[in-house]
Amino acid sequence: MFRALAAALLLFAASGCVGVPDAGSFSKPDSHALTDTGDTRLARAISAAHGDELPQSGFVPLGDGMAAFVARMALIATAERSLDVQYYIWHGDTSGILLVDQLLKAADRGVRVRLLLDDLDTAGKDAFLAQLDAHPNVEVRLYNPFGYRGVRALGFLGDLKRLNHRMHNKSLTADNQATIVGGRNIGNEYFNAVAHITFADLDVLGIGPVVGKVSGMFDLYWNSDMVVPVSGFVGEGDITREGLRAARAGFDRRVDEQLASDYVRAVRESPVLNKLRFVELPVYWGDATLIYDDPEKVYHQKISEDTHLIPKLAPLLNDAGREVLVVSPYFVPGDKMVDFFASLVARGVRVRILTNSLAANDVGLVHAGYMRYREDLIGAGVELYEFKPSPSQVVRNKSWTGSSAASLHAKTMGADGERLFVGSFNLDPRSVALNTEMGVLIDNPTLARQLSRSFEQAVGEQAYQVVLEGGELRWIDTNPEGGPREYDIEPQTTWWQRFAAGALSLVVPERLL
Repeated sequence: MFRALAAALLLFAASGCVGVPDAGSFSKPDSHALTDTGDTRLARAISAAHGDELPQSGFVPLGDGMAAFVARMALIATAERSLDVQYYIWHGDTSGILLVDQLLKAADRGVRVRLLLDDLDTAGKDAFLAQLDAHPNVEVRLYNPFGYRGVRALGFLGDLKRLNHRMHNKSLTADNQATIVGGRNIGNEYFNAVAHITFADLDVLGIGPVVGKVSGMFDLYWNSDMVVPVSGFVGEGDITREGLRAARAGFDRRVDEQLASDYVRAVRESPVLNKLRFVELPVYWGDATLIYDDPEKVYHQKISEDTHLIPKLAPLLNDAGREVLVVSPYFVPGDKMVDFFASLVARGVRVRILTNSLAANDVGLVHAGYMRYREDLIGAGVELYEFKPSPSQVVRNKSWTGSSAASLHAKTMGADGERLFVGSFNLDPRSVALNTEMGVLIDNPTLARQLSRSFEQAVGEQAYQVVLEGGELRWIDTNPEGGPREYDIEPQTTWWQRFAAGALSLVVPERLL
C-alpha cells in the first residue's frame, strides 16, 4: 500500500514539474489595447459629462458590493470595441455567471474580449474556459499555469517554487475609456450576494489618463511568458461545433436561473442602477499613479523598483507628516515593517492599522503570522484595530444579503488626508515577494478624507481596539449593546481557534504566508 501511494505521489510530482509550457508549443500572438475608441458610446458619455480632454484622472469609489457588481455589468454592457479583464478568482456563482454572460453578449456584438485569469482558481474549469475561448471574439489566457490539470494541491508537489507565485491583480477595462480596479475578485461574497458571509471591500471606477496606464499593464501581463492560452491545454477534437452549441444552450439555461434569483431582483429594485451614470456620479479628480509588480516577478528574488510594487508604495507612508491609515485584511508586517511604523510614530506621525480579528479572518494561517507582532506594534505606539466578524450596522435580508459573518477584504492606505492607495496589495510577505499585485495612488484630499471618515466609522462600530495592559493584550469593544466591553481573550473565538492559531504562530515560516 505504501509503495503504491509513493508511486502515485511521484507520478503527480513529475506531472506537475513541467514549468510554464514553452511558447513554441501553442499559438500565442501578441496583442495590445485598442486605442481607436474615442467615438464609442462610453467615450461620448464621459465627454458629455466632463469634456473632451481630461488632464487628470477621475475616480468613483465603489464601497458598496451591489454598486461594484452593477458597475462591472454596466461597463461590459456598454463596451463597443474591447474588454480587458484580469482576475485572481472567478467563481461560478450568480455574480460570476451573470458577468460571463455579459462578456459573451459583448463578444456576440463584436467586442474583442481578453480574459486573463490566475490558474490557481481554474481547477475543473478547463472545458468551460476552452468553450468560452472558442468564441471568435474571446481569448482566455492563464497566468503561471499548472502542468497537472487536476487537484491543485497535487500540482504543488512537483513545482512549489514556481507555482507558489500567483497573480492577485484585479482590473476590468472597457473600450480603453473606463476601468475598475481594487480589491474585489468575482464572486457573490464580494458583491453582497450571499447570506452567510460578505467581504467589506473597496474598488474605484477610473476614467481619464489612469485608464491607459491600466491598459498598458494589462498588455504587459497578457504578452508575458508567464501567461499561456487556455487553448494550449485543449486536445484535438475536444471542441466541436455541436459541443459548443450544446454548451451555450446549457449556459443560457444557467443564466436564466440566476436572473430569477432574489439578488438580481434586489439589484433591479435598487437605486444604484440609476445612480451609475457618469452625469450623476460624484467624480473625484487628481493625479494618479498606477503601480504594479512585473508579471515575471517570480524570476526576480531581489526586491527592486523595476520589478516590485512595494518600493513604489513606500513613499506614500514614508513621506507622511501627520497620519498614516492602513487597511489590510491580511497583515503580517515582519520585523522591518514594525520598525518602520515605530520610526513614523517616533517622529510624531499617528499610525492606525485595521486588519481582521481571528474570528473574522478567512485565512487562519495568516492570523498566526500576524499575532507575533501585536505587542511590538502597540508597544511602539501604533493604534491597532481588529475587524469584527459581525458588523453592528447591517441590513439583514437573508434571502440575498445581510451576512451573519463579515470579513475585511479592502486593501487601502492613506497619508495626511491628502493621498491614498486602493488596490490588491496586502501588507504581508506574500504580496511583497510572491504574488503579483497592483493598485493606484491617488492625489485627492476629498477622497483621502473620505477614507479617513470611513476608517473612523469602521473602528468605532465594527472593530475591537487591541491594547496592552500590564504586558497583556486586551480587546476593547467600544460599540456593543450595553456599553463598552473589554476582553482578555480574542473575542468571538473558540478555545480550539485560539490554540491552533497560537501553535501555528510558533512554527509556520513567514515566507509561506
